[in-house]
Amino acid sequence: MRTVLTLFVVVFCQVLDAQTPYDRFGKGNIEYKNGNYQEAIDLYNKVEDQNLASVDLYFNIANAYYKLNKVGPAIYYYEKALQLDPDNKDVLTNLVFAKRLALDTIEELPKTLFQKFNMNYLQVLNYNQWSYLAVGLSFLGCLFFLLYYLVKRSNSKRLYFIFSTTCFLLFFASFFITYQQYQLTKNNRPAIIFAEKTEMRSAPTLNAEEIFKIHEGTKVMVIDAIDNWKKITLADGKEGWIIADDLKEI
Repeated sequence: MRTVLTLFVVVFCQVLDAQTPYDRFGKGNIEYKNGNYQEAIDLYNKVEDQNLASVDLYFNIANAYYKLNKVGPAIYYYEKALQLDPDNKDVLTNLVFAKRLALDTIEELPKTLFQKFNMNYLQVLNYNQWSYLAVGLSFLGCLFFLLYYLVKRSNSKRLYFIFSTTCFLLFFASFFITYQQYQLTKNNRPAIIFAEKTEMRSAPTLNAEEIFKIHEGTKVMVIDAIDNWKKITLADGKEGWIIADDLKEI
């Protein structure tokens, strides 16, 4: 009898827990509206654990952490939301408020002319989109080259030859840009400091010279890793090693 009762309780609990991600997201929103921010985060995290990423999910998690004055996680999830939708005005606005809670004010190094051109024009498309463009240009180049051989009229042959040559030149250019954007994405490892305070050191050891103190919420770039240490660079160009557990990569 006890075995049957135990089995009934287990099955009943599983039925109660059989909620869809949409249900958990909705209940998380209710908890958030009621001011139960930690409970809302717990529900949102269960949705995230199912590898269901969305701007709304990350935005709501960030807002809940912001309400709890947890600047590191708040900025982290705003940044994750921006990875999915870089032009989202609500996320950008709230990120500005969250950054005001961070203690560190680090001035970004001025960008070179190439960096500005890359950000304003080349990064409008990601490397996948550039690769699709390269494939399309190569197809058009082959098509125009085939037409160049098939047509008899000299004017048409000249026109198709020009089109084919132009497409192949653009193909090589887009292929180069695709590779460049892929390398930038591969090497671009942004992270947010989660520790309340941590020290950047000149080498991956606690005995190394302290270079700089950084605080929760600061955005850094990870450029190397050794054991439980990660080498980072700040927006102003400073580089150093910190304990890996003190940050979280976006």
